[in-house]
Amino acid sequence: MKALLAALLAAVALSTPSRAADPDPADWPSVLAAAKGQTVYWNAWGGSENINAYIEWVGSELKARNGIELVHVKLEDTATAVAKVVAEKAAGRTEGGSVDLIWINGENFASMQRQGLLMGPGWADKLPNWAYADVEHKPTLTVDFTIPTLGQESPWGMAKLVFFHDTAHTAADTMPQSAAGLLEWARAHPGRFTYPQPPDFIGSSFLKQALSELVADPSVLQKPVVENDFDAVTAPLFTWLDALHPLMWRQAKQFPKNYPAMKQMLADGEVDIIFAFNPAEASAAIAAGELPGTVRSFVFPAGTLSNTHFVAVPFNANARAGALVAADFLMSPEAQARKQDPNVWGDPTILAMDKLDAADRARFDTLDLGVATLSPADLGPAVPEPHASWMTRLEEEWTRRYGVAN
Repeated sequence: MKALLAALLAAVALSTPSRAADPDPADWPSVLAAAKGQTVYWNAWGGSENINAYIEWVGSELKARNGIELVHVKLEDTATAVAKVVAEKAAGRTEGGSVDLIWINGENFASMQRQGLLMGPGWADKLPNWAYADVEHKPTLTVDFTIPTLGQESPWGMAKLVFFHDTAHTAADTMPQSAAGLLEWARAHPGRFTYPQPPDFIGSSFLKQALSELVADPSVLQKPVVENDFDAVTAPLFTWLDALHPLMWRQAKQFPKNYPAMKQMLADGEVDIIFAFNPAEASAAIAAGELPGTVRSFVFPAGTLSNTHFVAVPFNANARAGALVAADFLMSPEAQARKQDPNVWGDPTILAMDKLDAADRARFDTLDLGVATLSPADLGPAVPEPHASWMTRLEEEWTRRYGVAN
């Protein structure tokens, strides 16, 4: 029976229609020539006016520079585009697919990679503008929520955990520099720190940040949880939390429900330190009148939790060459600097400033990021996200130990 099944599977594989060869980014002039006149259907989240406007600008640039028509297929959920490619593969549509480019990361990428739905591997790190990518200090450019990208998706933006404080009440040089330093700071300033109650995303991210710093071997977090080892691996975190909680706002008998509630606490002077997953958040809150103009940002010098968002090309994309040109343009210093402009989007760059020439560095140096936004050079190293299974188990164990009702 096993032999018969193997033979049937082999027959199915042999009967799969052949595809034209993927464009080779190593021969960039050929890619550009093939891309001219193509229409690229970019499936991307469409829920933000400023991001939609940025994508529209990208389209106008690709049209003028490369003769490419970019169509933004606006999604509410990336999984919709993934399902479309799944259905096309199941129907044997190996050419002329309806999706050319997808804004993607995390589980959606892992799912497409696992099912053989992506072009590649090895195209992303051959794009011309990859030479400027900060792969040395941003490991999330090549590892997406612990899954090696294998050059099957191209980075174009970052998310990073950043802390905020009000300089009218606390001096910058007194801010903690690590999780261990935060505990010492809390001992000196009882009641002046809190975090959102997990499983709120920001609260759970705080747990992952602390665990990444305190764990004996950080590499274990890049693998799925081994249940028999969970208690031993997380013991330093929960020992730290046991010490921190009595020193927190309301002695950790109550927690803010989410980031907006925690932000209001800083505005009201109830706490001295808060944090978010967007380096531009404090400046945006100041501009919106939600935080005082004296609020400023800081990070832990050894690094803070970070992840990257990417674009990927489905295996059966109709405009594969055009999709590669679009992905490369998204990594260009010009496109990255415009995206980081808070008046456009405020999304952090994936580029290394020391790899850029003076003219391209000036694009970033002259940006007014907002009074409370750190420069790319000051954001510090990126700490990679743990495997998704760690967040699930951390939330469960946190609730078992500390769960409270707000």
